[in-house]
Amino acid sequence: MRAVEKLSENILDKLSIDFLRNQVLKNAYGNNDTVIAGMDPRILLLWYLFFGLVPWFVNDLPFLTGCFLLVAITTLLARVAGLVLFLFAIGVFSQTGYLLVVTLLFGGDASAIAPLLVLTLKVATVSLASITIFSGLDPDKLSNGLMWYGCPERLSFSISYAYRILPLLMEEFQNVLLSYRLRGNPPEHESFVGKIKYLIYQIKIIIHAFYPLMLNTAKRSRTTVEVLEIKGYRYAAVNREVKKIKLSSLRVGNNDLLFLAISFLWVAVTVLISTLI
Repeated sequence: MRAVEKLSENILDKLSIDFLRNQVLKNAYGNNDTVIAGMDPRILLLWYLFFGLVPWFVNDLPFLTGCFLLVAITTLLARVAGLVLFLFAIGVFSQTGYLLVVTLLFGGDASAIAPLLVLTLKVATVSLASITIFSGLDPDKLSNGLMWYGCPERLSFSISYAYRILPLLMEEFQNVLLSYRLRGNPPEHESFVGKIKYLIYQIKIIIHAFYPLMLNTAKRSRTTVEVLEIKGYRYAAVNREVKKIKLSSLRVGNNDLLFLAISFLWVAVTVLISTLI
C-alpha cells in the first residue's frame, strides 16, 4: 500500500501545469538544434506529403512496417517531447489497440491480428510523420514553406500565429488557474484517496477555466490584429516584392538532398522486400 501511495505521489507531482507547459513549449520551440529542424521546410513538407498520404492507400504489411521504422527514426532525430510521445501511444491504442482486445474477448482468433496490425501501422506512421514535421519546424519556416507552395498568405500566417500565440495561451491559462486556486478550497491530498479527490478537483478547475481563457485570449487577439494593421499587414500580404524577400531565406542544401535520397532508398528497398515476399 505504501508503494502504491509513493507511486501515485510521483505521478501526480509530475502532472503539474508547469510540467505540461514546459513539454508543450519544448516540442514547439525547443528543437531548433536538431537535424530535422536544420532542413529546408519545402523538403520536409514534400516528405510529409508522401508519408502522410501514401500509407492510407497501401495494405501491404512489409511496406507499412518499413515506413513506420523510417518515421520512427526521424521522430528520434527530431527529439520529440516525452509527453507528446506518451499521448501518441495512448492515441494509437485508443484507435486501434482496443479493437484487438475486444476481438479476442468476443471469440476472435489470430486471423484478426493481421488486419488490425495493418490499421495500427497506418495510424502510427501518419501520426509519427506529423509529429516529426511539426516538432522540427518553427513558425516562420512552416509559414514560408507553405507560402512557397502557393498556400494563401492568410492561411500560412494563421498557422504561424497559432504557434506564436501558444506561449501566451499557456501563460494565460496558468494565470486563470492560479486565480481559481486562490479563491478555492482544495481537498486534503495526503492519502491515496485524497490525491484522487485532488486530481478530480484539478480537472474541475481546468473545465471552469476554459471560458475566461477564451475571453482573455480574444482580447489579446484584437490587440494583435490592430498592431498588424498599423504595420501594413494587408498590403504586405499581397505584395510580390515582400513575398520574394520573405522567401529569400529558403535554401536546399546537401543535407536536404541526402535526407530525400535516404528516404527514397529506404522506400525502394521496402518495396523490393515486399515484392520478394
